[in-house]
Amino acid sequence: MTQQRDVADINFPALVSVLLGVALGTLDTAIANTALPAISADLNSDPSRSIWIVNAYQLAVVATLLPFAALGDSVGPRKVFLFGVSFFTAASMACTLATTLPALACARALQGIGAGAVMSVNIALIKLIFPPSKLGRGVGMNALVVGISFAIGPTIASLVLSVASWPWLFGINLPLGTLASLFALRSLPRHTAPPMPFDRAAALLSAISFTALMFALIQVGQQASWIVIAAALLVATIFTTMLLLRQAGHAAPMLPVDLLRRPMFALSAFTAFASFGAQGLAFVALPFYFEAIMHRDPIHTGFLMSAWSIVVAAAAPLAGRLSDRYHPGLLGGVGLAVLSAGMLTLGNLNSTSTVWHIVIGMGICGAGFGFFQSPNLRALMTSAPPGRSGGASGMIGLVRLTGQATGAALVALCFGLRGMQGATLAIYLGAGFALAGSIASFSRLGASTLP
Repeated sequence: MTQQRDVADINFPALVSVLLGVALGTLDTAIANTALPAISADLNSDPSRSIWIVNAYQLAVVATLLPFAALGDSVGPRKVFLFGVSFFTAASMACTLATTLPALACARALQGIGAGAVMSVNIALIKLIFPPSKLGRGVGMNALVVGISFAIGPTIASLVLSVASWPWLFGINLPLGTLASLFALRSLPRHTAPPMPFDRAAALLSAISFTALMFALIQVGQQASWIVIAAALLVATIFTTMLLLRQAGHAAPMLPVDLLRRPMFALSAFTAFASFGAQGLAFVALPFYFEAIMHRDPIHTGFLMSAWSIVVAAAAPLAGRLSDRYHPGLLGGVGLAVLSAGMLTLGNLNSTSTVWHIVIGMGICGAGFGFFQSPNLRALMTSAPPGRSGGASGMIGLVRLTGQATGAALVALCFGLRGMQGATLAIYLGAGFALAGSIASFSRLGASTLP
C-alpha cells in the first residue's frame, strides 16, 4: 500500500515537463559541439572564432545559475522554470535566423540564460515531484535523460546535417520547448515554502564573479596570454570577495557558503567537482587520443565516445534506486573508484588494442560515473534545508560546469606540455580526479548533514 501511494503521489505530467527541459539544454550542448565545424564553414568563420558559439552559451549559463537558484527560493522554482523554458525556446528561434557569427553567438548567450534558469531549479522541482522515499529514483531518471541526450546528440546532429542546413539543429528546440511549457503550465507544483528575499546587487556580483572565472578557464583552454588570464582571475577574486561581504549574515546567501558549512553537502559538492573534472578531461582528450594515438577515424571515434554515455544512461536509474536504500558515500565512492580504474584502463591502451578493448574501457568509465551521479545528487538535495532547495540545485549546476571547464582547460595545458601525447597525460590526470572524488565520497560515511 505504501509503495502504491508513493507512486500515486508522483506528478507525472510535471515530471515530463522537467525532463523535457533537461533534455533541451543537454541535447543543444551535444548538438552544437558536434555541428561546430559545419556552422563555422557555412558562416565563413575561422575555427578559433567559432568556438564562441559554445563559449557564449557556457558563460551565460554559469553567470545566471546562482541568481536564478536564489530567485527560485524567492518566487518558487515553478516560475523560474517556466521563464527558462520559454526564453530558451525563443532564443532557439533567434539561433535559426542568425546569419553571422556574432549574431549566432549572441543568440547562443540568450539560450544560455534560459538554460541557466532551467538547470538552476530542475533538481529542486524533482524534489517537489517525488515523495522523499522515491527521491533517488527521481534524480536517477534525471541522470538517465542527461545520459541519453548526450549519447544521441551527435547522432541527431549528423542526421539533420545530412538532409538540412545547420539552422534546423536549433529549430528542433521549438516543438520540444513548446511541449515542455504546456506541460509545465498545467502541472508543475507551486511554491509552498516561505519565500526568501532576493538580493539584486548580489545577483550582479555573482554573475560578474563566475563569468570572470569561466572566462579565465576558457582563455587557459585557448592558450591566451597569461596577462589576460590573470586579469580575469583578479576580477573574479575581487567580485567574489564583494559578494561574500555583501551576503554575510544573510539567511539564504546567493553563493551558498552556509550550505558548505554542512559536512555532507561540502563533501558532496567536492565529489561532484572532482567527478565532472574527470569527465571534462576525458571528453576533450579522448577524441584526440583515439585519432592521434590509436589511429581511429573521426566517424569511428564518434561511435566509441557514445559508449560512455550509453552505459551512464543504463546505470543511472539502478543507482538511483539503490540510493534510496544505501548510503550515497558508499555508492559514490565505489562508482568513482570504478571510473578511475576505467580511465587507467583507457590510458594503457595502444594502437594495437581492439575495438572491444576500447568499448570495455569506456563501459567501465560509464558504469562508474553513472553509479556515482544519482546518489550524489540525492545527497546534495537531502543535506540542504527544505527552504534552500533552490540554492542546492544551483550549486549542483555550478560545480558541474566549473568541473567540466576545469577539465577542458587542463587538457589544453597537457597538450601544451606534451603535444599530442598530452592526451594520454590528460586521461591519467582524469583518473586522479576520479580517485580524489572517490576518497571524498567514502569520507561522507561519517559526515553530518548539519553545520
